[in-house]
Amino acid sequence: MTDRFPRPYRIAVAPSGFKESLSAAQAAASIAEGLLRVVPDAGIDLIPLVDGGEGTAAALAAATGGRLVRLTATGPVGEPVGTHLALLGPGTAVVEMAAVAGLSLVPPDRRDPVRTTTYGVGELIRAALDSGARRILVGCGDSGTSDGGAGALQALGARLLDAEGRELGRGGGELLHLHRIDTGGLDPRLARAEILVACNPHNVLCGERGVARVFGPQKGATPAQVERLSAGLERWAAVLTRDVLRAPCPLRRSSGTEGVPSGAAWLAGRFEAAHGPGDGGDVPDLRLSPGTGASGGLGAGLAAVGGRLLPRFEVLLGHLDLDARLAAADLVVTAEGALDAQTPHGKIPAEVAHRAKRAGRPVLALAGTLGQGAHEVRAVGVDAYSSIVPAPVPLREALGRAGEFLADAAERAIRMILLGTRLPSPLAQTAGTQRPSSVR
Repeated sequence: MTDRFPRPYRIAVAPSGFKESLSAAQAAASIAEGLLRVVPDAGIDLIPLVDGGEGTAAALAAATGGRLVRLTATGPVGEPVGTHLALLGPGTAVVEMAAVAGLSLVPPDRRDPVRTTTYGVGELIRAALDSGARRILVGCGDSGTSDGGAGALQALGARLLDAEGRELGRGGGELLHLHRIDTGGLDPRLARAEILVACNPHNVLCGERGVARVFGPQKGATPAQVERLSAGLERWAAVLTRDVLRAPCPLRRSSGTEGVPSGAAWLAGRFEAAHGPGDGGDVPDLRLSPGTGASGGLGAGLAAVGGRLLPRFEVLLGHLDLDARLAAADLVVTAEGALDAQTPHGKIPAEVAHRAKRAGRPVLALAGTLGQGAHEVRAVGVDAYSSIVPAPVPLREALGRAGEFLADAAERAIRMILLGTRLPSPLAQTAGTQRPSSVR
């Protein structure tokens, strides 16, 4: 069955990627394939979305006419990996942490966040500075690390020292031994660069909802390692605050450059510029400030060198004219690998639904799995949701056939929507009172 209307349907397809199976662009193409089987004359607006994780640099380069630069840097397990950054135009670069320190780069038998490092992220930031960038967007997401950004700062020239003055190794497990941070060797170009960190503001560094406790197990941490990492990040926050945020900040010459502060001096000044002035005893709380837990605490480390922690969609979606494109659609379809209780807290389907609802547009969400609390997405604007998996299948098969399953699910969904448009209005009006499904 195909349906035709007085004018073609306009459907905005705005999914995220499906981890370890589909990029956002591939997911969008699969959804469009399924929709067009039923409404072949529909106008499909493909809007693949990224949240700072895998695919961010490539997506922003494609959206802006920029280009990817290929290079080699230190991967999360300390070995060289092929990676990239994006140049979007004069003076702007994108560093995607997942491209150099992401979980997908950690072999399953080496997933130990006590040892993995963000050193390569610092190397990419240096490469961006070498390219002439003075505005660097850092995408946080899909990380395989829990080192608080310590590795990135090491790559940028900071020395992390123990009580004997010896330099620490790499990895979050080393932070328990941190005694002092020597910032004198930090790359002075950071003082003249604007670093925008696209992060999930719901992620904090420490506490009961700290990043090691929430995400450490997903990265391979045992319960004992979670406690070790949590204690290390508490130590990291305390020493960063003492040696960086509370450091005096008079401007002085650095390497002969007029007006550029050096070492800890300009670090404190940059933090004040990014986060507001303090009185020396009133500095931002790196433990609990929004976004400090992004990518295993990378947010905290970059905030200490003047990075501005911003809601990721504020940074990443400005290039896409998303609000206008959603408002122009009759139906919005979004998708991600899993819908669960975490989805309303900064995930792409929730952001899409929120924006679509401001324009009064209906929203359908498709997902690889429906987890605990999936029904909570209704509260953020998702009108209907469904799993794409038609029957129980092994995980490996589901990942391998994700594109096929997604196209078929989109076809089934649009057929159901078209059927619903033929219902008498009294029945249609009861749809909003339906009880949540048993999937919670």
